Amino acid sequence: MNPIKLKPIAAVLAVILLSGAGFALYTPASRAADGKKAEAAKPALTVTTALPVASRLPIKLAANGNVAAWQEASVGSEANGLRLTEVRVNVGDSVKAGQVLAVFSADSVNADLAQARAALQEAEANAAEAAANAARARTLQSTGALSAQQISQYQTAEQTANARIASARAAVASQQLRLKHTQVLAPDSGVISARSATVGAVVGAGTELFRMIRQGRLEWRAEVTAADLRQLRIGTSAVVKAANGTEATGKVRMVAPTVDPQTRYALVYVDLPASATSAANAPFKAGMFASGQFELGASDAITVPQQAIVVRDGFSYVFRLNADQHVSQLKVKPGRRLADRIEVLDGIGPDTRVVVNGAGFLNDGDLVHHVAETAPAPAPVPAQAKAQAAARGAPAAR
Repeated sequence: MNPIKLKPIAAVLAVILLSGAGFALYTPASRAADGKKAEAAKPALTVTTALPVASRLPIKLAANGNVAAWQEASVGSEANGLRLTEVRVNVGDSVKAGQVLAVFSADSVNADLAQARAALQEAEANAAEAAANAARARTLQSTGALSAQQISQYQTAEQTANARIASARAAVASQQLRLKHTQVLAPDSGVISARSATVGAVVGAGTELFRMIRQGRLEWRAEVTAADLRQLRIGTSAVVKAANGTEATGKVRMVAPTVDPQTRYALVYVDLPASATSAANAPFKAGMFASGQFELGASDAITVPQQAIVVRDGFSYVFRLNADQHVSQLKVKPGRRLADRIEVLDGIGPDTRVVVNGAGFLNDGDLVHHVAETAPAPAPVPAQAKAQAAARGAPAAR
């Protein structure tokens, strides 16, 4: 046989012999050594765990809306063609019902009133004369000295004079009413929200001079969807937050009977407390935007610590600790939040032990080292603090 052809065959035989030798060298002792290495694998992280806790969480409905006046009153002028001589209030002033807000010039009205009173006196004098003539005519009626027509004329003159007295008295009352209208009075207690009155201006009847928030009451007009509207009732509590973060608790006064066909929202009217609206530095002002939550009661829920929820790719997960100290990533559906705990609606059971500290650094299947969470050490009592200070050589705090 050709020696050149034997070289490849010899190379193949050499490879087979080396492989067999390798398998022969992998003895049970070698396999035991590999197992010890696997057992000596280090955990990825040291973590703490917790079981879900059954809690009772409040049911709240969030909404947004505007703060507006409960009712606005328009205060106008009832005097026509008079000059405004005095304005006694300004925007932001609190007024009481019947308080004088502005004063018009009463010179022309006083002159007209004096003329009306003089006309009344003249009518009364003419009526007295007519009454005397009618009385004399009635005494002569039986004697025939006066004809029936003359007697009737005297009686008619008496009645006409009495009518002129009534007309003159009405004219006096009209002028007295004009004089009363020279003072603009507040129709109700409240806060002046707008002023257009200017001293020296001559305004016509019906011109608006002031606008006021009746009784200083404000309300929050929350916008609620039609689906959530059925959950609200008159008297439901609502926590409203102002622009500066101040919160106030109000009550639902009325639920709108209609829904806006454009936005599909309905208005819910919430009365705000006077303490948050009436003061000069009150946190709520008319026209302000505010957010709030309606308190609809409470319900049972399963909660986990906030640190146990890991958000990845837009989904929420928790890591379950298995018996072999490995973790499994579970997709959950979070719900309401209360302080540092979050409700879990779906994905775990009440006996699922989840990772708390370190959950954000884990991956599915990681080996972890589980330790019990230690409670913070209690603060030393004053006697212990003095003893510790004495041991350190420092003066104890008094």
